[in-house]
Amino acid sequence: MTDFWVRKFIKNSGDTGNPAVRSRYTVLSGVLGIVYNGILFAVKLIIGIISASIAITSDAFNNLSDLGTSVVTLVSARLSGKQPDREHPFGHGRVEYVASLVMAMVIMVVGAEMLKSSVEGIIHPEPVKLSLPMIVILVLSIGIKIRLWAVNRKLGRAIGSTLLLAAAKDSLWDSLRTLAAIAGAVLAYIFGGSRYAGSFISKVPFDGIIGLVMSLFILWSGFCIARDVVNRILGGAPDPLLVSEIKKHVTSGKDILGIHDLIVHDYGPGRVFASAHAEVPYKGNMMELHETIDKIENDVQRELGVVLVVHMDPVVNDSPRVDALREMTERICVGVNGAFSIHDFRITDGEDWVNLIFDLVVPTEMSIAERKEAVKTVKEKLREEDRSLHAVINAESEF
Repeated sequence: MTDFWVRKFIKNSGDTGNPAVRSRYTVLSGVLGIVYNGILFAVKLIIGIISASIAITSDAFNNLSDLGTSVVTLVSARLSGKQPDREHPFGHGRVEYVASLVMAMVIMVVGAEMLKSSVEGIIHPEPVKLSLPMIVILVLSIGIKIRLWAVNRKLGRAIGSTLLLAAAKDSLWDSLRTLAAIAGAVLAYIFGGSRYAGSFISKVPFDGIIGLVMSLFILWSGFCIARDVVNRILGGAPDPLLVSEIKKHVTSGKDILGIHDLIVHDYGPGRVFASAHAEVPYKGNMMELHETIDKIENDVQRELGVVLVVHMDPVVNDSPRVDALREMTERICVGVNGAFSIHDFRITDGEDWVNLIFDLVVPTEMSIAERKEAVKTVKEKLREEDRSLHAVINAESEF
């Protein structure tokens, strides 16, 4: 069915790197969410009021919040699909991350309200009215939520959307929460009957307790979504697979000896920019190397959807002396810390010493003081190896 909707409502659905196509995927998800969640809210609210079930009523309002997040999804599709302008030259793709954060906030507000009503239900429990038709309708609502989960997961994976994948997770969690609500109502109905009248178990507020557990689950799920989205907005580490693919494309170019200083900037799904330094032979033909770099940039954009800018770093690759000094320096740096590596290595000869100039790549978590101490240690060990060696070191992190 999902494939039918995609074919019916999304033109050129295979071109998922196109912002307009991505927008249509998001709109489809939002419309389906509004329709399904609107129906679920109305049905569950009526059932919750008739049965006097806190868990079911709370679950109904959770569907209302889901309807609201579907509206946010539609607004996000409209805004994130806008073309770049003078104020936003990299496009508006991060609107999707902001929308995901709004979704997380709504989920946590619902969780807080449900927590409050559940505590009240535990302190002042009310008898639960239950019937077979109510249970059947709630079970059907679980099926609808599972369907929404499958749809949003498929659409989200198709375009790599954090927003749609978050909506998919929320739908799956909703189905589990509804199942818990049914369990709470059934337990309250069974043990609150005349058979257990006066016993301890008849006084246990099952409905409120399960509602409390569900509220904590909602709060946690909202927090997890917010944490992941905030990490993207703040500029988290890029996907290792994407980094690996970019490196593979660059190093596969003719006469490319290596790559370093790869930096990836995420301006929203489908709007990823990157820069890298490619090591090339210092005696290479400039025009041929430039043509190679152009081809690499075009291939990466076409195959990975990443706008890549490559800077050429000429390196000496035909000097046994430079190779020996580089290997010695690498050995010493790794000996100081196994996580260290070097690049941009070059030498200049003076009258009394030899300058070894290079960048030392250190773990990101190292403090400034630790980096200074590491540089000092490397310099000392190089001097121990040869008193004529003078190191000029720039310590940096790998982005």
